[in-house]
Amino acid sequence: MCGITGFYSTQQDFSEHDLREMTAAIRHRGPNAEGHFLDEICGLGHRRLSILDLSEGANQPFYSNNDRFVIVYNGEVYNYKEVANQYGITPHTTSDTEIILEAFVKDGIHCVNYFNGMFAFAVYDKHKKELWLCRDRLGIKPLFYYWDGSKLAFASELKSLLTLPIAKTLNKPAIAEFLHRGFIPAPYTIYQNIYKLSPGSWLKISDNVLEEQKYWKITENIGKEIISDERQAMERVEELLLSSVKYQLISDVPTGVFLSGGVDSSTVAALTAHQLSHPINTFSIGFRESRHNEAPYAREVAEHLHTNHHEFIVSVQDAKDLVETMLDIYDEPYADSSAIPTMLVSQMASKYVGVVLTGEGGDELFHGYGMYQWADRLSQGWLKLLRKPLASLLAVGKEARYQKAAELLEYFSEDDISSHIFCKEQGYFSYPDLKKLVGEPWVNGKGFLSKSSLPPVVENRLLTASETQSLFDMVMYLPDDLLTKVDRASMQYGLEARVPLLDHRLVELALNISPELKNNGGTTKYILKQILYKYLPSELFNRPKQGFSIPLYDWLLTDLRYLIDTYLSNDVIERHGYVNKEMVSTMKKEFFAGKKYVYNRLWTLIILHRWLEKNT
Repeated sequence: MCGITGFYSTQQDFSEHDLREMTAAIRHRGPNAEGHFLDEICGLGHRRLSILDLSEGANQPFYSNNDRFVIVYNGEVYNYKEVANQYGITPHTTSDTEIILEAFVKDGIHCVNYFNGMFAFAVYDKHKKELWLCRDRLGIKPLFYYWDGSKLAFASELKSLLTLPIAKTLNKPAIAEFLHRGFIPAPYTIYQNIYKLSPGSWLKISDNVLEEQKYWKITENIGKEIISDERQAMERVEELLLSSVKYQLISDVPTGVFLSGGVDSSTVAALTAHQLSHPINTFSIGFRESRHNEAPYAREVAEHLHTNHHEFIVSVQDAKDLVETMLDIYDEPYADSSAIPTMLVSQMASKYVGVVLTGEGGDELFHGYGMYQWADRLSQGWLKLLRKPLASLLAVGKEARYQKAAELLEYFSEDDISSHIFCKEQGYFSYPDLKKLVGEPWVNGKGFLSKSSLPPVVENRLLTASETQSLFDMVMYLPDDLLTKVDRASMQYGLEARVPLLDHRLVELALNISPELKNNGGTTKYILKQILYKYLPSELFNRPKQGFSIPLYDWLLTDLRYLIDTYLSNDVIERHGYVNKEMVSTMKKEFFAGKKYVYNRLWTLIILHRWLEKNT
């Protein structure tokens, strides 16, 4: 795991000083070594976090045996030994970097189809003066790039690009995107001309001609037939889970597991413990507020697995101390408040291990979210006919659950229903809300939002509504929210986070498992739970799903109220002029009057205006 930077310009728009500044900006991603390559067209920078082959011989930039190609690389390709055998590569190091580069030498960018892992890399051909950028299938590792039609720069984090002498023009439609989802989806960023390379894509620049192509599309892995036999599905899922965990335990530094006590992280911990002869390190976070505290559940799982368990109970002061840091490390508006406990557990784990395995992906692959059930409900014909009068009836109810149901029924159109369900489940702003909040120019039928909210087209079979919602999350929510959260939070402390549930083989299998084996009679993640119960007692998990959240509502009323007073004041709102001041004032009054459901909307507005205050 590392950080990479670089640029390409035939007009020498960038300098060695620029390259060093870019690389220094992400030193937290690689505390062990720094390296640079520079010629008259291309510059490459690297910060190294040593995980495989700790010797200096594996430092980067790394040069091919024929000295024609040079690579900078972030991530891990777990099957690098098999790739070496496939291409007949005799390595001089024990690093996967060498295998990736020599495979590229032999097969060009096509070699990426054989990689199993998480990665973002840049390969430069010194003879042809071509630069290739590539990102893994699911978007586990980040890659940003700047392109203005003549020069290109790239980096693992946005902050590196912001050190360059380039135009940093605000991408105004992205503000509506952020308020709608809590993040800005690929390929967009908060800046014009700066983009996220989409998951499963490569990009090539040669003679100022830029070409981008998808080498892996999630929809192309959806087959015509589904697996409906429970035993067959269980056997195949368990086999791939064990294989994925085994791969991701490959490391030359100590390894542990983030353990929340939920199904996903407990499955990863159980399969890890099953494959090791020594106790594993597990790490969990709890909260003093009892309704948000899952630490006792994690502790019970750890006791059954006989792990070396490490627990940190968070106070509001701990979180308060990290709020400012959390808001900065994501570089653009980002509203997922669970980044705070993720940072805290990463900080703790980094004192003991260099690698952690996490449970990201289980809810999306095996339908763990309540929104998938809402998707199925809203797809029913009778509800479509009655939804508007029913929404009006529910809206007069005083309970938050009725008001939430009313808002879920008030979607803009069939085309945006997946995005609408997501934003309402998360407590963000719907299209009708945004038209009043930010104005018609940024939210309309042909505008920015509608283009990026449409789910991918699937041709092989007709998906259920819950499958479509799940697919929407895998394409957008996973890479641009959850995986972004884990990457920045862990790398802030020089810790590599791996995600066994997102092995692309397992993803491709899960796409073709019957939805009835994912939600079986109201039991969510059914197939995954049946596998977990082979390793741990089912009684440990007989409780409602909670999620990795903080008591944000309570904290905004008390210790974090200063964020509302500071960043949602009339002066700040008027100074930037992006949102309706009266609407914000009404939301604040509702919040302090006890309407809990608006707290996440206020949080997104706080994040936005703090970012604007610091960056514009």
